[in-house]
Amino acid sequence: MKVTKAALPSKTYSQEEAYQASLKYFNGDDLAARVWVNKYALKDSQGNIYELTPDEMHRRIAKEIARIEVKYPNPMSEDEVYELIKGFKYIVPQGSPMAGIGNPFQIASLSNCFVIGNEGMSDSYGGIMKIDQEQVQLMKRRGGVGHDLSHIRPKGSPVKNSALTSTGLVPFMERFSNSTREVAQDGRRGALMLSVAINHPDAEDFIDAKMEQGKVTGANVSVRIDDEFMRAVESDSIYTQKFPVYSDNPKATVDIKAKVLWDKIVHNAWKSAEPGILFWDTIIRESVPDCYADLGYNTVSTNPCGEIPLCPYDSCRLLAINLFSYVEKQFTKEAKFNFELFAKHVAFAQRIMDDIIDLELEKIDAILAKIDADPETDEVKLVERNLWLNIRTKAMEGRRTGIGITAEGDMLAALGMQYGSDEAVNFSVKVHKTIALEAYRASVNTAKERGAFSIFNSEREKNNPFILRLKEADDKLYYEMLEHGRRNIALLTIAPTGTTSLMTQTSSGIEPVFLPVYKRRRKVNPNDKDARVDFVDEVGDSWEEYTVFHHRFKEWMTVNGYSTEKNYTQVELDELVKKSPYYKATSNDVDWLSKVHLQGAVQKWVDHSISVTINMPNDVSEELVGKLYLEAWKSGCKGVTVYRDGSRSGVLISNEEKKDDEQDTLTHFPTDRPKTLEADVVRFQNNKEKWIAFIGLIDEKPYEIFTGLADDEDGIHIPRWVETGLIIKNRDEKGNSRYDFQYQNKRGYKTTIEGLSQKFDPEYWNYAKLISSTLRHGMPIEKVVDLINSLQLDSESITTWKNGVARALKRYVPDGTEINGQKCTNCGGKNLIYQEGCLTCKDCGSSKCG
Repeated sequence: MKVTKAALPSKTYSQEEAYQASLKYFNGDDLAARVWVNKYALKDSQGNIYELTPDEMHRRIAKEIARIEVKYPNPMSEDEVYELIKGFKYIVPQGSPMAGIGNPFQIASLSNCFVIGNEGMSDSYGGIMKIDQEQVQLMKRRGGVGHDLSHIRPKGSPVKNSALTSTGLVPFMERFSNSTREVAQDGRRGALMLSVAINHPDAEDFIDAKMEQGKVTGANVSVRIDDEFMRAVESDSIYTQKFPVYSDNPKATVDIKAKVLWDKIVHNAWKSAEPGILFWDTIIRESVPDCYADLGYNTVSTNPCGEIPLCPYDSCRLLAINLFSYVEKQFTKEAKFNFELFAKHVAFAQRIMDDIIDLELEKIDAILAKIDADPETDEVKLVERNLWLNIRTKAMEGRRTGIGITAEGDMLAALGMQYGSDEAVNFSVKVHKTIALEAYRASVNTAKERGAFSIFNSEREKNNPFILRLKEADDKLYYEMLEHGRRNIALLTIAPTGTTSLMTQTSSGIEPVFLPVYKRRRKVNPNDKDARVDFVDEVGDSWEEYTVFHHRFKEWMTVNGYSTEKNYTQVELDELVKKSPYYKATSNDVDWLSKVHLQGAVQKWVDHSISVTINMPNDVSEELVGKLYLEAWKSGCKGVTVYRDGSRSGVLISNEEKKDDEQDTLTHFPTDRPKTLEADVVRFQNNKEKWIAFIGLIDEKPYEIFTGLADDEDGIHIPRWVETGLIIKNRDEKGNSRYDFQYQNKRGYKTTIEGLSQKFDPEYWNYAKLISSTLRHGMPIEKVVDLINSLQLDSESITTWKNGVARALKRYVPDGTEINGQKCTNCGGKNLIYQEGCLTCKDCGSSKCG
């Protein structure tokens, strides 16, 4: 798509200008300001920024929505749309729509989620390469992708090639995972979901695939579990796996003890937080689009976070409604939820979502035009072009939307309800029932003005459980839908809202608040006349201690007459929390079974699915994890993920269980260094000098480190925005090992810096080899940091290097790691843990970073 100069914004701002203006916009919230500038401010491929604050972004979005509105009867004006989306108060387009609407610099999709089909496709190498290419083509346009592997023959099956037998599906998991890691998306990595049916004979191999360190790191994995398997688990009976899956005339069958495979799923989820579970019969039974399965709307997999089950080549765009903003007289005894305004805004949100589909179709046309204009031959472009034609057909035909919410936890607190209580669950169900009824009503009303989605057929939907639920709740809506149809095939979801909730300054999605308050320290210059020095550490650095309040907890304090400026002790903070509606309502406090029941109850009013994680402490038993999974199935959840605190730090190298008396203290890495490692780039200052560290990672844990002065005459020169890349082991012309760093620039081209080990002072490199060796042999990070700190070095520059390496590695110490043998320099206590790279005292709450 060629963009004329007249269509482009003219004024540009520096990163610092945009950051400072956004910092003011977000009332001093540094994280919100940085996230918006880095991810969502309009910028070109050279990094020039065209928007100073989110207000300009909201004007950009409103202008585009209004442009679509005028195509239809009774259009909303630009100002009306702007009033709904400004300030992140009510309606918030999420992720791709926020970044892409009205963006002339990026030829990218507005869809957050895609699923690739395998219908009519064999598991030949040609078919698998086609899926691989489709996945890459979608990811380069900013989408998250899911696809199912149940069509791939189990290992040992006969094949008519030189291998004679199939390798099974696990090697292809690694292929798809690697492809994900290779695609950059403007400073973030792509996201992939791989799924398989539990009755595939290779299901156990799939379940174990990520238990080997460094394997399938570029994908989330989930198992599609059917009701028959769950009943076999309950009765401890035999279950038959088949290929093709669910076939009446299978080529292969395997009888297994369902409980044995179930226990493995539970163990692996307890150990590593994967696989996730998709209750597939519930998904298909409840799915409105599956009423049109024979027309291509049969659900085959989900997006990477599991909240949108999709049919082949369908996609979805996401939007969140900020529930907190509909509470009047927040945090008072008179607090109430304005259902009238809420219902009105849900209808507007659904209308805006339908407009965004039209904008997406324009984006797809631009992608197709770009493909046609590319210099490659038609043969090379064929897969990509057909992919986007298929996606265009589904978007135009089904017009699927994804309305969700954020700030559920804050909404309940503002109303004086404790998250997870019966009262709170009942109120949440009422809210989500309102969303379902009003969004579907809006889709019917839009169909009156704009026409129903093209394959709407009420006869097909008449026995769908979700549609029947709507009929029971509001028969007038149901009969209007019979008469006029509906504009959209499916409408609702509850997605994770990570960066969205940072900008709404609320709790995330349907989740409870993580922590209402915690303490931090920042380094200060003691010579600054305005500096407050609360603590001087053992090396003479001065620190100011400050309290960080969750935004809405701070609002509760203000409403209830508590100072937000006072320097509270930890005891005083604990007392404050006890008086607040956030007490016993954080992610670690909420009863896990009540959270599952909340998800199941709300799911009945969400036609897609819900992304929610059950956070559990480290010492929880496998038995309880299994109980939660069973309860989730019985409660009507469509999927569930459990995260046990610290679970990812104990992943095994093989499928063999450890002996009971074996200590699980070391991280086990591959004995041979992989050719390519994902890497983080960490920048820091030592004695006013700029330093940089390249940290090679396996399964998000440090495996090696290269570090030294940045941007000096002989050092490393890379753009400041580069935060990740790859460290690739190569050979130089003499056959010696060489480690290169590769990153993707903003135009999508790969840039390689050769010879990291030669770029820094040889003395730094020698010590880096020592540190890398301890990392590779699995020494816990906190012990490596202790080792570095204990090194007695004469040279001042090497001492500076030592401090920098320790600082760079501390960020990888798992939160909650206890530190033995040290005392808190604030209170003298020995109850020290690492929290977000900072040494934190659990007794007094003081925190020392760096």
